[in-house]
Amino acid sequence: MSTTNPIRDEISKAISEHEVILFMKGRPEQPMCGFSARTVAALDALSASYAAVDILPDPRIRQELSAISNWPTIPQLFVNGEFIGGCDIVTEMYETGELATALGIVPPEDAPEDAPVASEPGAPPLQIKNNLA
Repeated sequence: MSTTNPIRDEISKAISEHEVILFMKGRPEQPMCGFSARTVAALDALSASYAAVDILPDPRIRQELSAISNWPTIPQLFVNGEFIGGCDIVTEMYETGELATALGIVPPEDAPEDAPVASEPGAPPLQIKNNLA
């Protein structure tokens, strides 16, 4: 009987091959949930370089990922092969400066102190009212 688990093996390989990798719903340019969007916004505010994996196409990815990390929710961020956390932990780490430290980067001077809040998927675009007229 074979005990290989190709999906778990691929997830482990991806984690080991990328210094920073985010498992999320959707893609960084089009997150499919608010938590994934907020995590992407925090990483992007730090100009972090990271790989991303969309867990939505195959439900087995989420199941195997959670078995590896012992964390039930998505998104999940890994740095140097170590599970960092989900949206709440990443947001808190962003605000304390720990995320930049974990990523080994100096935050840009214009990075907001509070973790950026991403708009919900499907939310209407922001409207700017022109009061100059």
